Amino acid sequence: MNIATLLSGGVDSSVVVHMLKESGYTPSLFYIKIGMDDDELLHCTSEEDIEMASLIARKYGCSLDVVDLHKDYWDNVVSYTIEKVKQGLTPNPDVMCNKLIKFGVFEQRVGKDFDKTATGHYATTLEKNGKVYLSTAKDPIKDQTDFLAQINSLQVSKLMFPIGHLMKNEVRDIATKANLPSAKRQDSQGICFLGKVNYNDFIRRYLGEKSGPIVELETGKILGKHNGYWFHTVGQRKGLGLSGGPWYVIKKDVAANIVYASKGFDAEAQYGYEFSMRDFHFITDNPWENRRSEIDVTFKIRHTPDFTKGKIIQTPEGYRLISTERLQGIAPGQFGVVYDAESRICVGSGEIM
Repeated sequence: MNIATLLSGGVDSSVVVHMLKESGYTPSLFYIKIGMDDDELLHCTSEEDIEMASLIARKYGCSLDVVDLHKDYWDNVVSYTIEKVKQGLTPNPDVMCNKLIKFGVFEQRVGKDFDKTATGHYATTLEKNGKVYLSTAKDPIKDQTDFLAQINSLQVSKLMFPIGHLMKNEVRDIATKANLPSAKRQDSQGICFLGKVNYNDFIRRYLGEKSGPIVELETGKILGKHNGYWFHTVGQRKGLGLSGGPWYVIKKDVAANIVYASKGFDAEAQYGYEFSMRDFHFITDNPWENRRSEIDVTFKIRHTPDFTKGKIIQTPEGYRLISTERLQGIAPGQFGVVYDAESRICVGSGEIM
């Protein structure tokens, strides 16, 4: 079997290479470059990552190619991010990066020549009735199925997630025992393409600053100033610069450039029991077809180890999700990621309205 492996220079994808070699495969390794070398803010420190990837390739006798997809990345994922932020929404660039770049453009240009593409994502696949489904990882804290919830059935059927059945500490142990150069490397944080870039600096570059009022939701009193509604997301608690908090961002008036805030954890407006989703995307198939009644599911509205129980109902616009518990900070623009009732299969995702 011919296997392409996406290598990031981190411990997870390095262990994938080790495991594949142990199983008798010699994968072809690829490092996807999405930073811009000639841009001080957005170049991303890929040198260190590529160096790590080269060490792994040498250690295991694998070929390594650097695939430069920065133009596709900026044309697709960055423009999506900026457009959503401008609309006052909270986008999820990581989800789009997986869908359009790692398993989109890469597959069309390179992956198509291989039987499988292996990655260091914490996820698994499940075969049922001749179909392949995206399913959750053993480690609930590291599970990344929510970031993969916009990929399609063809993509999921070609993917291999060799570390999906391991806990993170087990992955580190394998790396240490195998003397991998990345064994002690910290996990990268932040947005898929930004890495160490500050999110606000990135948004400022494209949308600038525009001063506007922060208004108390209940009283209409002006509490302070912000530099542009696009720097703030619904549910945000830090970074408002107000004293006597905690203050939460409750909503935004995009046209008037007003950010509404409310105080205290129990601010009722912070919570809701339901939300609607548009453009719902099923990964493999629609398990609820021809069912008009409420269906038991579990779901996530942000990256968290916990699944929330709820019921999903089809509406003329898409789907409505009713939660069994109060939800804090439902942010329009984010993806509602829906799983089966057992939190095993990731069914798909839709954009929260």
